[in-house]
Amino acid sequence: MKWSTHEVENQVPELGDYNLYESDPALREAVAREGASAREHEFIEYGAWLGTAEAAELARQANANPPWAERFDRRGFRVDKVHFHPAWHVFMGKAFSWGMHCGAWSSAEPGPQVARAAFYLLHGQIEAGTLCPLTMTSAAIPLLGREVLYESLRPLLFSRVYDPSDSPLQAKKSMLVGMGMTEKQGGSDLRSTTTRAIPLGKGGRGADYSLIGHKWFFSVPNSDAHLVLAQHEEQHSCFYVPRWQPDGSLNRVHIQRLKDKLGNRSNASAEVEFVEAYGVLVGEPGRGIATLVEMASLTRLDCVLGSTALMRQALVQALHHASHRKAFGKRLAEQPLMRAVLADLALESEAATTLALRLARAFEGEGPLDLAYRRILTPAAKFWICKRAVGLTAECMEVWGGNGYVEDGPMPRLFREAPVNAIWEGSGNVMCLDVLRGLRREPELAGALIDALVSESSDEPLLSQRAELLATLASADEATQQGCARHIAQWLVLLVQANLLRRHAPSEVADAFLKSRFGGPTLALHGLADHAEAAPALLRRAWYE
Repeated sequence: MKWSTHEVENQVPELGDYNLYESDPALREAVAREGASAREHEFIEYGAWLGTAEAAELARQANANPPWAERFDRRGFRVDKVHFHPAWHVFMGKAFSWGMHCGAWSSAEPGPQVARAAFYLLHGQIEAGTLCPLTMTSAAIPLLGREVLYESLRPLLFSRVYDPSDSPLQAKKSMLVGMGMTEKQGGSDLRSTTTRAIPLGKGGRGADYSLIGHKWFFSVPNSDAHLVLAQHEEQHSCFYVPRWQPDGSLNRVHIQRLKDKLGNRSNASAEVEFVEAYGVLVGEPGRGIATLVEMASLTRLDCVLGSTALMRQALVQALHHASHRKAFGKRLAEQPLMRAVLADLALESEAATTLALRLARAFEGEGPLDLAYRRILTPAAKFWICKRAVGLTAECMEVWGGNGYVEDGPMPRLFREAPVNAIWEGSGNVMCLDVLRGLRREPELAGALIDALVSESSDEPLLSQRAELLATLASADEATQQGCARHIAQWLVLLVQANLLRRHAPSEVADAFLKSRFGGPTLALHGLADHAEAAPALLRRAWYE
């Protein structure tokens, strides 16, 4: 009996061999506007490699083969090593070559923070787990730069040669720095830290200490050093804890286990115990929380950038799928309801990109508005952008239908990755409370930010009403502010996004954002706004298919 072959049609081709940078007008324009256009040839080069099938496969391998901990060697000696798949090291090597771990502080080109942000937005679309060690190392550099030990560390911190070897620093070409703050009993309440530091001599800044305690989340346990919060003399200080002690022996930081995380699978996060671990007090004694919060402001910027990267890649995947898949006689991208959803997703992604690059430039300036963006807007943006990324990636997965829910494609990894930036470095409520602290404790900066928003919004009734309400809430009593802290953070971000788009984006983009984000209660779900007129322009701008 002869069987006929079965023809399969209406399948979407793999997305590959496209340039992540050249296909993203919003990012290209933001790079030029915010001052990093001198590096554009580098963004084009890296965007081309990241868009290859090779890069996509390496990212899949790195996440399908998560790191594992080797606590003891075959002879029973403690080694506390973390082993990674080779694909992880490929991405780390690429990131180091572009200076993503140090370029914000070492580059002689204009716009170093903006350039690093652009690299971050590109890299994070394909492999997000490797962003964590790059973030921690970059954020540690200005803190360590104020210490005596910095002179010996500087060549290693600024090296562009990735060195994955587990060796004392004297034998290495570069180094990574991690962070250890969170404990079992405390979470975000850092004042409940119980890890103790005992002076090995006189004590004080730059002195040697012995640490006893634990960390529930020890970021990047394979790092060459960590900045750790511990208490001593009934106060909290920050300690530099190297992997190897000055005498060449392994420091006594014992890995209990690696976290089995929902997403961020290629990256390692550990539970550790300090068993008289060696450390050096850095920063002012008793100012450990303030010191590490200063570092956290930089890592929070990276949470915004990381979420923006996930949003962009999820959008690209959705648009590519909808451009090829047919249903009910038409391509999905031609269906009016689907176009409304896709247009709204494109709008969300562009607004996030525009804000993220402006925030990055704020970390280069010292004017009142730049400082206000850093102190007040950054935690608000981390709250809002990271929250929106979760819903956006879920919506993009739905565009794929059942195909988006299986592990053969990229959507499950993007979706699992989305919540991490909303949780790490302070969850939503912590960020909103930090916004309120900024408004209260930095009245001059708060005034500069609110005045700018009121002024920029004065010619548009939808914006001016919201800006005036925000100004009222910014000066309200503490109890009133806490009750509506999420509203304050949300409208801070939306007003800044709206005004940035009005100044810099095509009118179709700015008008669509204004009507959908300020013209009615349409923020809960994407696709509820009527984008019929703006959809063609929004979709052409978002993707070239």
